[in-house]
Amino acid sequence: MKLLCHISFFLLIIALSFQAYSQQNSICGELKGPHFGPFDYLERVQLRDKLEIVEAYHFSQDVEKLKGNVPSVAADLSYTLHAWPNHHRALASLAKLAIREKAVNLPGLKYNVECYFDRAFRWRSNDSIVRSIYGSYLSKVGRANNAIEQLEIAVRLKSDNATAHYNLGLLYFDKANYDKAQFHAESAYALDFPLPGLRNKLIRAGKWKK
Repeated sequence: MKLLCHISFFLLIIALSFQAYSQQNSICGELKGPHFGPFDYLERVQLRDKLEIVEAYHFSQDVEKLKGNVPSVAADLSYTLHAWPNHHRALASLAKLAIREKAVNLPGLKYNVECYFDRAFRWRSNDSIVRSIYGSYLSKVGRANNAIEQLEIAVRLKSDNATAHYNLGLLYFDKANYDKAQFHAESAYALDFPLPGLRNKLIRAGKWKK
């Protein structure tokens, strides 16, 4: 009887997970469709010709720097992220645009901002940089606990992600978890992260151990 209960519970979890995945797909769209791509940004060197096509027409320097009207910039970012769901620089620009406009639903986007990160995760779940960008975005919009969760995933995926270590250190410092702040500070600076802010915070608080 206990075995049967365990099996039933396991099957229920699978069913609920599949339902949640299906619902997220319906909200944020399928990755493959009648459009150029999708391509993996982690393989951009091998796929340079395909990347150049998209960046030449939809991810110019002006778009990356968010110059121009919001609908036009957002539409170009949307196209770029449909073709390259885990395009790091485009995701970073999209996050900056959302923060600047204080909105996740922007004219020119097919989906809300959160969806583009969801699509990137579904496309390449092992991309540490995407997790790092999302964690930074969450931190800047006041969702510290969610940010920590994403940044912890980022450093588990890639232990030499200096930016993720640094941002984790800042978040743990703000929570007065100085041991973890110190650990991630040491990790970031061992990887030659250039900004001294985290170390200075720990020094001023009397928590820097080196």
